[in-house]
Amino acid sequence: MSDREPRDATPAPGATAPPREGARTRRQARRPTEVTLFSGVYGLVMAGAMAAALDSPGEASDPGSDALWVFLTAVASAAAHGYAHVVAHRASSGGRGARAGLRAMAAEWPVVAAATPTVVLLLLSLPPLWTEGTAVDTALVLNTLLLTGWGVWTAHSAGRGRAACVRAGAIDMIVGLVIIAANALIK
Repeated sequence: MSDREPRDATPAPGATAPPREGARTRRQARRPTEVTLFSGVYGLVMAGAMAAALDSPGEASDPGSDALWVFLTAVASAAAHGYAHVVAHRASSGGRGARAGLRAMAAEWPVVAAATPTVVLLLLSLPPLWTEGTAVDTALVLNTLLLTGWGVWTAHSAGRGRAACVRAGAIDMIVGLVIIAANALIK
């Protein structure tokens, strides 16, 4: 066969066709966004639940300590989630090395970033203008709004219609509302 003759693009029977370059590239480009959104949602839910749990009526207000606990929990959760990926990859691929493990743990930064608004709101609570309870309530509402917005945005980014975007936002909002309801019922 000469270089000028076209080659048959169909694979031989039983052979698998190589993946289309465009699809693989899009899938690889989308992956960091999926991880970021997953970790961000996880961080928002964790930060809200931690702040609500640490804000107990009848106890002395200590927003600095509560902010530190929310931050340390976010860091520990990010490290644990990253390490879980390392362990899973090691089990399935025979080991990957320390650098790959550190990269996997560092890739979980959105958990900590998503907890940051809650930490900042707790650190800004200075009585009598802004109490720790008000900071926690504000953080819960803000986190719920962020969850709702991310639900709408991710559905829109995936090419979904308006109704699907609203449904996605509403479902994500329910997660935040459950935390708000639990906070109200437990107190």
